[in-house]
Amino acid sequence: MNNKKKAILVVSFGTSYTEARIASIEKIEQEIATAFPEYEIYHAWTSKMILSVLYKREGLIIPTVKESMEQIIQEGITELIVQPTHILDGIENNTMKEEVLSYKEYFQSVVFGAPLLSTEQDKLSVIKAIADEFSNLGSTDALVMMGHGTSHKVNSVYTQLNKDFKSIGYPNFFLGTVEADPTIQNLVTEVQAFHPSKVILTPFMIVAGNHAHNDMAGAEPDSWLWQFRNAGNQVCPVLKGLGEYPGIRAVFIEHIQEAINS
Repeated sequence: MNNKKKAILVVSFGTSYTEARIASIEKIEQEIATAFPEYEIYHAWTSKMILSVLYKREGLIIPTVKESMEQIIQEGITELIVQPTHILDGIENNTMKEEVLSYKEYFQSVVFGAPLLSTEQDKLSVIKAIADEFSNLGSTDALVMMGHGTSHKVNSVYTQLNKDFKSIGYPNFFLGTVEADPTIQNLVTEVQAFHPSKVILTPFMIVAGNHAHNDMAGAEPDSWLWQFRNAGNQVCPVLKGLGEYPGIRAVFIEHIQEAINS
């Protein structure tokens, strides 16, 4: 039985890519544990499909939100902070909050940290983290980032951020999505107008998982890699999730601190 009465539950979508899990999700969890030693750290993943793949493939068991909440209650935690590693406060995040709050009667307090992009300051921090990560980028190189996209109205953040890059002084940064707007077609048009010497492709997702390996850098003709190649560009994929950037992990730490202060 754990002696700490306070806990942080880190909730991620998850990934079936082992290297991506270690480099992104586990790295975020480790830094949270280091930053808040007085808190017990728990984790949960929301993708039932990925959890099933990992269990069948390697017998790896990562708890769902429900399983983690039941363990947290059983271990006598009374104050809980829940920090998602989600990028936006969309469908996935809202579902997770509802699930957590169905247990709120067991706690003195349950507080949620914000997802990655929740305020104007978050946007500036994220832009800086990306600029730091790609500090060797040439001024005529185009950095093209693949976000997930969502049918939720919060998807407008992607369109706005794509504009913010330019207005803040990064005319060679471009952001699109796999499943919403801006589309790959929008991006190809926008990037061609920039006349890049080369295109660097990288995921705007916490982990470089399935979308990054297949939709972005895959061998299929509809992958982003091939669509830019077919447009005449030299293309270099960088399979590195946002969770691998120190500046991004720092935003999650800040969000937990804000949740504690609230």
